[in-house]
Amino acid sequence: MNWIVSIILIMATIGTIVSILMLLRYRPIRGRHSVSLRHFTLLLLVYITVILSFSILYLGLELLGIHVLKEGNACVGGSVSHLIEDIVYFSAVTLLSVGYGDLVPVGIGRFIAIVQALFGYLLPAAFVVTSVLHVTKREE
Repeated sequence: MNWIVSIILIMATIGTIVSILMLLRYRPIRGRHSVSLRHFTLLLLVYITVILSFSILYLGLELLGIHVLKEGNACVGGSVSHLIEDIVYFSAVTLLSVGYGDLVPVGIGRFIAIVQALFGYLLPAAFVVTSVLHVTKREE
């Protein structure tokens, strides 16, 4: 069981890195608009990939017995479907910097949440930078 979780965590990490690299290298379709629908769709897919990748990381740690989230005063738990629901919700709320506070990271989960929040800030910046660089190159 542990090696399966390890493989899933490695795949999630690789998927996140590849998605971010694709976002940084992607160029909009040449045309009248500097930001294409394809570029925006890629950003959305990267967000979904990062949310799911961090969800898998949180889930893997929870399944290994390393508690990373608390709901109220108790660790998250219950049925597997409820655990997955809580983890995906926490991952999305953290990446999008909403932070309602109903689920709170603990232990190593705090560091992971900080890294995920940093990704949440950097993704839109990377989107804007790649768009501006493309427009600048086109005008020269």
